[in-house]
Amino acid sequence: MSESGAYYTEERWNNWLDRLREEDVDPEDEDAARLFFNLMDDAAIAVAKVLTELEEGELDAEAAQSELERIREIVMTEVEFDDEEKLVFVDTIQTSLLSVFYAAEEYVAAGPAEEGTPEEYVEAAADAEAEEDVDAALMYCVQAGTLIIDGEEFDTRLAEEIEYGYVANFVDGLTSLQEALADPELVEEED
Repeated sequence: MSESGAYYTEERWNNWLDRLREEDVDPEDEDAARLFFNLMDDAAIAVAKVLTELEEGELDAEAAQSELERIREIVMTEVEFDDEEKLVFVDTIQTSLLSVFYAAEEYVAAGPAEEGTPEEYVEAAADAEAEEDVDAALMYCVQAGTLIIDGEEFDTRLAEEIEYGYVANFVDGLTSLQEALADPELVEEED
């Protein structure tokens, strides 16, 4: 059993933020996109490792829940940057990871959604966002996430059809989670 902090540390998150502070963030730039997805994937991988150890009996539900909450608290801490673009960058990553954290916590607490497919939940989330109900949109994405954790394949092509907004971000998080569950290898912090 891993000791607390073995999944994700404040230091690890801060290393990513320091790297972001040092780099120019141009949304059109491939390196910025890679940094964005590496930051998100790194946290999703930590979540996947907790879920894997729960599945393998290395963690009980209470310990898993505690680790997931700890990782969420590290990543969701308010970040200070002088650069507005970098603040938006981090805010978008945090928004994307909300669906990952809440799906994992919901899965540990209550298991997977009882019916539906990840795609149906994501479509319902997009409809909810169109009605300006972001909380409902997030909850639908959380349900999609519980199914992904349970092993259902999410068709990531659906992400391309979603208008940019909260649901698009939540789906980025779910895509990252699905990849992390398939291959929970840590993202290298250095190039």
